[in-house]
Amino acid sequence: MTGQQPRYHKTNHSLKKLSILTSQQAPPLLAHFFIRQICKLFIVTLPKPLYNKYSTKVRTIFLLSISQEDLPMSDKTVVLNAKKMNFDGNLDFSVLSSDVTVYDDTTPEQLLERIEGADIIVTKEMPVNGDLIRKFPASVKLICEAGTGYNNLDLDAAREMGITVCNIPAYSSERVAHTAIMMILNLSSTMQVQMKMLANGNHDNFTKNLQVPHVEVNGKTLGIIGAGHIGKTVMKIAKALDMNILVYTRTPRADEDGIRYVDLETVLKNSDYVSLHCPLTPQTKHMINKETLALMKPTAFLINTSRGALIDEPALIEALEKHQIAGAGLDVQETEPPKADNPLYTLDNVILTPHMGWKGLETRQRLVSILAGNVKGFLEGTPVNVVS
Repeated sequence: MTGQQPRYHKTNHSLKKLSILTSQQAPPLLAHFFIRQICKLFIVTLPKPLYNKYSTKVRTIFLLSISQEDLPMSDKTVVLNAKKMNFDGNLDFSVLSSDVTVYDDTTPEQLLERIEGADIIVTKEMPVNGDLIRKFPASVKLICEAGTGYNNLDLDAAREMGITVCNIPAYSSERVAHTAIMMILNLSSTMQVQMKMLANGNHDNFTKNLQVPHVEVNGKTLGIIGAGHIGKTVMKIAKALDMNILVYTRTPRADEDGIRYVDLETVLKNSDYVSLHCPLTPQTKHMINKETLALMKPTAFLINTSRGALIDEPALIEALEKHQIAGAGLDVQETEPPKADNPLYTLDNVILTPHMGWKGLETRQRLVSILAGNVKGFLEGTPVNVVS
């Protein structure tokens, strides 16, 4: 193995199925070996246009040539970028299966070598494009994306290869919702400016009258875009704060006590705070842009704890610099981390955090627990949280 060595490789022999081959098993496994070598040669040597044309057929021939009964069951699991989740070393990935190899990080060049012979691979927001997935070894049966969003994976390519993809829904609803509400409360008190004044030795807020805007949130209107698990949790907290709530969602719903379901334009025009809680899709990318920002009140704040690319970032920066809107709270950015010269770092009307909404310890522990459930369900033939 070249490059970075795995942080740990755990094999629980007491749980592994008997791998001693009987004389009856040997012939099909030998066939498996030779066909696999042909497939590998095919992948390495064939020009890309021909590979794209015939790769699925070759894989199909391979799969049909060997029945599942001929091969010993395996749960070899590879975690490709554990440090994204386990930056503090408090998570235990050995619970995922009886055979787990963990890498802190993996480059595209290292990926294929590291998953050789693996049945299950785990990623966290790691881009894996279609060209790479189509070169996966035939052993790979399951990709577990360790998060709710899965726009980093090419699902079409996974389907072509017969690979199941699952995600982790609703593991961070409370923590992300708390982050959105934290943004709202801090922006309502211009807390980012107050903290900057203290850091610069300016005590005018103490020695003189309060120097920054400071308003109540009760009675204000919160516009929520997206009514999934996190959006609903934000609604629940906002109701407790006595806020009026407008919701735009792709699925029409009946109004509830204190909650009105309306179109996007109504949300943007009438909200004091607009909070984004929808997935990133081709339809939602840059849904907040120059035109939609122009619909917002000049006193309104924009909150994004979902996906950075929901917002056209240059358009937002221009609106913030010109005070077309009052400010923004951004836990996600279009490029993460933002470049060093990104104005979002220094604008006084912005609260910027490093995609921390899901990073609470309890939240990450819950993530690993659900990951283990995804693996267990798949191995038992009852997969859960399947997205492709």
